[in-house]
Amino acid sequence: MFYKLKVHPDSRQDKLVRKGPDAFELWVKAPAERGLANAAAIRLLAAEIKTEPKKIMLIKGARSPAKIVRIMP
Repeated sequence: MFYKLKVHPDSRQDKLVRKGPDAFELWVKAPAERGLANAAAIRLLAAEIKTEPKKIMLIKGARSPAKIVRIMP
């Protein structure tokens, strides 16, 4: 299954809002450097959909706020 993410790094708090059946908007405290915001977004998404972070693969958008991730079975 694929999910579309819009990530806002350097936020005051970690927050996740579901925008649709396969879309989320995330605010993470982590800065947008060295992949820290991507890792924080994946951890936050994993907690929301109740899966392990290692089962979530970043497909597109490693350097962009708009990302596509895939949940591995």
